[in-house]
Amino acid sequence: MLEVAAWTFVPAAGAVLAEWGAEVIKVEPRDGGDPQRGLITSGLVPAGAGGVNYMIEMPNRGKKSIGVDLTTPGGREVVAELAKSCDVFVTSYLPSRRKRLGIDVDDIRAANPEIIYVRGSGYGPRGQDADRPGYDGVSYWCRGGVGRALTPDDTAPIRQRPAFGDLLGGLTIAGGVAAALYKRKATGVTSIVDVSLLGLAAYNLTPDVMVSKLYGSQPLPSFGHSDAPNPLVGDYRTKDGRYITLMMLQSDRYFPEVMNLIGRPDLVADQRFADAASRFHNRAELIRIMDDVFAQHTLAEWREILRPLTGAWGVVQAPGELPDDPAVIANGYIPTATTMSGAPYQLPVNPVQFDEQQVVPAGAPEHGQHTEQVLLDAGIDWERIEKYKNEGAVL
Repeated sequence: MLEVAAWTFVPAAGAVLAEWGAEVIKVEPRDGGDPQRGLITSGLVPAGAGGVNYMIEMPNRGKKSIGVDLTTPGGREVVAELAKSCDVFVTSYLPSRRKRLGIDVDDIRAANPEIIYVRGSGYGPRGQDADRPGYDGVSYWCRGGVGRALTPDDTAPIRQRPAFGDLLGGLTIAGGVAAALYKRKATGVTSIVDVSLLGLAAYNLTPDVMVSKLYGSQPLPSFGHSDAPNPLVGDYRTKDGRYITLMMLQSDRYFPEVMNLIGRPDLVADQRFADAASRFHNRAELIRIMDDVFAQHTLAEWREILRPLTGAWGVVQAPGELPDDPAVIANGYIPTATTMSGAPYQLPVNPVQFDEQQVVPAGAPEHGQHTEQVLLDAGIDWERIEKYKNEGAVL
């Protein structure tokens, strides 16, 4: 796969595909490389993290990097030559820039008519905003409605976590690439694949969007903790200030088991809570009782008390707790990788596993680390490589 993309959204797709077994060649600008590399010197990425630029490692693990100046004829020749032997070309560049640099669909297909051409964008390939720059913070989180949906009423919008939409979008692109490869193998027909951050946001908010059109301005039903319609679905505070989430939608099925486990078997025979309808009518009182019960034990104690529970429940964890989560460890969801300089770091990998094999990620390449190797593998001899280097076409 040939990747001409920057930042996180589209490159994240290349990282996933590399973990799925693809050879991914990352084409970076000859001077400076992917602009995301500069975040570690601008203060947005802490420099004292053992030499790990996590914003580069995260979306670029497992790739080969070449430095190419696409503004030069030689640089465009190099990309066209590489495209001849690639199954997929993926880019995040805007339409006007793709045309200016000679890497639009027609340009790449002139070199390889069968190549799958993939575009990641902020707002989709059509409409007045097709050539408008976008990031997940504005295209997905803000314009896509995700931030507003997660912000409490009458408060300022909450800020998005880093790469929140980008990583979901990259995984979505990877799935689109896999489907396009299957289609081409099955039918012989190649594809242009498009994924936008705005479209991703709309899909993520499907229930909210549908309800807004079905019921006008009426939002999805909203309940606070104290008046939740089903007391077995909610967050309960422990003695040491942590929270346990119960998620048992079939309350009639699980109510006796939960009450027995938490030490209130008397409530099973209480007529106020005899069935789902009764519990709904008296939910405020039941939630108050359960609040009192959960406040009597620490999180560690509740882990043991609730361990036999057959219904779904979980602990509200911080991101920093995930590497030590037993299920995460058992399934290898956050393995240890190393940078090209040998610095170790822990990295969540894509959640798809094949044949129960855990993903073992490789580190992200240095800027232009594989330029000569990739060009030689593409059949470009040393004489031409030296010519391109002398012209400033490649790093």
